[in-house]
Amino acid sequence: MAFTLDEVVPWGRSFEEYRRMFALSEDDLALRILGCADGPASFNAGLAKQGGAVVSVDPLYRFSREEIRSRIDQVFETVLEETRKNAHEFLWTSVPSVERLGEIRREAMADFLEDYPRGLEEGRYRDASLPELPFGERIFDLALCSHYLFLYSSHISLDFHLRSIRELCRVAREVRIFPLLELGAVPSRHLEPVMESLSREGSRVSIETVPYEFQRGGNRMMRIR
Repeated sequence: MAFTLDEVVPWGRSFEEYRRMFALSEDDLALRILGCADGPASFNAGLAKQGGAVVSVDPLYRFSREEIRSRIDQVFETVLEETRKNAHEFLWTSVPSVERLGEIRREAMADFLEDYPRGLEEGRYRDASLPELPFGERIFDLALCSHYLFLYSSHISLDFHLRSIRELCRVAREVRIFPLLELGAVPSRHLEPVMESLSREGSRVSIETVPYEFQRGGNRMMRIR
């Protein structure tokens, strides 16, 4: 079945959120980085401005800037309303309100949209998706996957998770995945089986606390080396 824009709910995190979600140091930011399922996040735009080496992959990138902008406008208020309904699942400290959350997301997605045409020309945004990526082995030093694997565990199978993480490990020397909760702010049902399988296959897998928590309890990432 073809991937269509009306299946997408674009919702972009900021460069600073990425730094905190993945506990990225200055040394980390100097690496060759792959962002997987980045959507309209501004991490790529922010790192590219600093001269960083970054590529983002997402099937969203087969669409034009105006198509993505239009879809953001279509779903924006709906996403905020769902957040209001489920406000108890979030920690309103660094982000004090739903209204402020909307401002932060708008700013991040505006930065993405401004950067997007140039990023496409430079090859920093690639139309691709897990579990198969169009890159050679160890092309990247670090692969980041934000708000996709584990978060949608009720929709994505354990087998898909394992194939996807193995693929990320094929193209990058280190992989970090955040968050480890699924929708509903509960631990992912796939977390333990994934850790056990990867460890048996010889990967070094750790769960690490990061300086970011918006989903209640969502302050840990998986690190695979």
